[in-house]
Amino acid sequence: MNNWFKRNGTHFLIAAILLVICLAYFTPAFQGKTLGQVDVIGAQSTQKEINDYRAKDTTILWTNQIFGGMPAYQIWAPYPNNVASFIVKTLIAAFPNPIYDVLLLLFGTYFLFIVLKLNPWLAAVGSVAFTFSSYNIILLTAGHSNQALAIAFFAPIIASVILTLRGKYLLGGSLTALFIALELKANHIQMTYYLVLALVILFGIELYHAIKAKTIPSFFKAVGVIVAATFLAILVNASLLWSTMEYAAYSYRGPANLTQHTKEPSNGLPKDYAYQWSQGVGECFTFLVPNAYGGASGPSEGLDQNSATAKVFIDKGVAADQAVNYAQQMSQFPGLEMYWGNKPGTSGPFYFGAVICFLFLFGLLIVKNRIKWWLLGTVVLTMLLSFGSNWPYVSDFFFSYVPLYNKFRAVESILAVASICFPIMALLAVKEIIDTTDKKLLFKKLYIAAGIMVGLIIIATLFLSFRSADAQNGITYLTKALRGDSATANNIATAIVSDRQSLEEADALRSFIFIVLAFGLLWAFIKEKVNVTVFSVALLALVLVDMWPIDKRYLREANFQEKQDASAVVRPREVDQFISRDPDPDFRVFDLTAEIKNDETNPFFHKSISVYSAARLKRYDELMDNQLIGNPPNHDVLDMLNAKYFITQDTAHNSKMVSNVTACGHAWFVKSVKFADNADKEMQAISSFAPKDEAIVDKRYSKLIDTKIATGGDPNATIKLTNYNPDHLTYETGSTANQIAVFSEIYYDKGWKMLIDGKEAPYFRADYVLRAAQIPLGNHKVEFIFHPASYYTGEKLSLAGSILLVLLLGGAVYTEAKKKPVVAVEEKKKPAADDKKTKK
Repeated sequence: MNNWFKRNGTHFLIAAILLVICLAYFTPAFQGKTLGQVDVIGAQSTQKEINDYRAKDTTILWTNQIFGGMPAYQIWAPYPNNVASFIVKTLIAAFPNPIYDVLLLLFGTYFLFIVLKLNPWLAAVGSVAFTFSSYNIILLTAGHSNQALAIAFFAPIIASVILTLRGKYLLGGSLTALFIALELKANHIQMTYYLVLALVILFGIELYHAIKAKTIPSFFKAVGVIVAATFLAILVNASLLWSTMEYAAYSYRGPANLTQHTKEPSNGLPKDYAYQWSQGVGECFTFLVPNAYGGASGPSEGLDQNSATAKVFIDKGVAADQAVNYAQQMSQFPGLEMYWGNKPGTSGPFYFGAVICFLFLFGLLIVKNRIKWWLLGTVVLTMLLSFGSNWPYVSDFFFSYVPLYNKFRAVESILAVASICFPIMALLAVKEIIDTTDKKLLFKKLYIAAGIMVGLIIIATLFLSFRSADAQNGITYLTKALRGDSATANNIATAIVSDRQSLEEADALRSFIFIVLAFGLLWAFIKEKVNVTVFSVALLALVLVDMWPIDKRYLREANFQEKQDASAVVRPREVDQFISRDPDPDFRVFDLTAEIKNDETNPFFHKSISVYSAARLKRYDELMDNQLIGNPPNHDVLDMLNAKYFITQDTAHNSKMVSNVTACGHAWFVKSVKFADNADKEMQAISSFAPKDEAIVDKRYSKLIDTKIATGGDPNATIKLTNYNPDHLTYETGSTANQIAVFSEIYYDKGWKMLIDGKEAPYFRADYVLRAAQIPLGNHKVEFIFHPASYYTGEKLSLAGSILLVLLLGGAVYTEAKKKPVVAVEEKKKPAADDKKTKK
């Protein structure tokens, strides 16, 4: 045991250093503060009903709190039989947010570089470089924990795959299964998809070399192990993935139901929506010069009293402090903020580090390892795809022909994959220096790499325009704000361009200095002026000093806030308090003062017709687009959705409540049924109809309706909700005739079943989004129960997969532990000469 600690002492020392770095940067998190409160509170609004039931020790898998109703497992659900859930929960319980993400990034990447056979200190360099890549820090600032968590598992997955390809089938396969299981549990399919694209390139290159070296059997054996590991990881996450896959066809990312009066594609997201956040081609200069495109959207710290923009106001006689304030306010005008790229806005650039970019380019020139071609291919592909609408040729091909690619938005986020490729190549370059004996060739290529990097900095400084595409619109708006003073507006716009250029020049000089320092360090190392350890530690310090200040632009101590419950942040209005006194357990509120697809306040207090969720039902989204977004919204549709109250504003912009006396209630019997040929006809029919009297039904459900009793009926019939639970609704009916009942509940047939007096009966969709059923005469108990097999059966599969994974990991650990003592004994028996041969 003592020998084991001695052999691994360097690893423990580096682990301690990484922990200290984490503690120093994220000190407020260890003091109980947190990040991303705005996003967290927004998420809490969608989870309101779910959390209310959790407080009663009850789990619900359906919530009516948003969009009239949707599966709760698209928002939150427990997966108790999933071992990955247990691991993630343990990490979250052990470390505050976002520390667990950061530690996973640090140690997962460290593991990758150890697998790539770098010495521990160089592995630490790669760990710091990837972890503190600006995109990861920006994600943490915004509170996008799931996305950051998914990215954190990139490195260990790559490491495990490489181990398997090297022939470590048991160890590599078991670790691949573990880390893919954790990746899937992070539940950010977009990031996982992008990683898969990168791995496909890796397998292609490995196949080529297997064919060339005539090692095809071993290659396919490794691939078989990786495929089996992937299936095991999928089995571990069976309930999560099955539920998500089942719902995907009905979600906003699924196929459109309408063919007319819609801007939606027949399948996937609208292209303009998916491409909305596309990386500008020129913005790739930010990999090297962070402020090449002005940094983040919004007010900039660069606009101080010495800025050209502030001086325009100072020259007008405005006090310096006020001039700075005015300069900062320019960010509210389109095209006049410091960020001048084509994105609607950005929280910051993709900065990979000047030192890392230099080493990456040097690696392209000297690295002989075939991994180089995988890294280069992945970087090129991810860059081309990130351009989206700015250079659509490759993106359009993927969007149209590559499965699932059109399900994702914000295409720039694929650069998260490039952000790990850069440090891998960079550190492989260092490893190549260590392994290469031809120092003259190294020097020649070192000079070439340095020259190219300096050239790129000069190009960014001299040839970027620093002018936003919509600058003229900003000047127009600013002229109006200045009461027609177009001269001053143009002077301000010109000054802003000058300030953008000044920001870029400052960062360009900064990057140049780091490249010079890196060049000097490499020169000294190649000249053998310093040993490997000194060089590695110095490189670690240089990379950390390079990345740290840039990250601090986007994540400072001020970004941390005291943990707050939503109730302390979102205060109920007087109208909210009044509506909350209504004892009815299931009605909806339509807030006309909020944007229908971005209302994050109303769901805190009421079951809302609107809110923000990227996982909303496609059919409901179509209903909003065609019936609720407009002035005025369709009152008939609001009635059928049981919108019992409207929130509006009076002339003084104060919120006021209006009771909707025509709301249809929880359920009702209709007098007639009208059949529609398709979704378009159905949508057209509900544009003007009497929901209390008639039901609009797609003709595909005609077999479930006895048309002889579809009209008329008992005018005195009753149907009422007697027990409300989001995934178990109970009604009592009384009628002297068979009748059609419509329920003001969202139709989703994957898991809902209807019982009449305890026996399952068919139900169907009516009025485009609601449930309906034929109810026999007499007094009956009608129940709707949500019991999706995708979740409950999936949990049983998850348990089986989790047991298999734990056994596999145990076997791998046992096998590896068993090998080490044998090696140690053999080494003791060898003479010194043999030891030297072994080292060689």
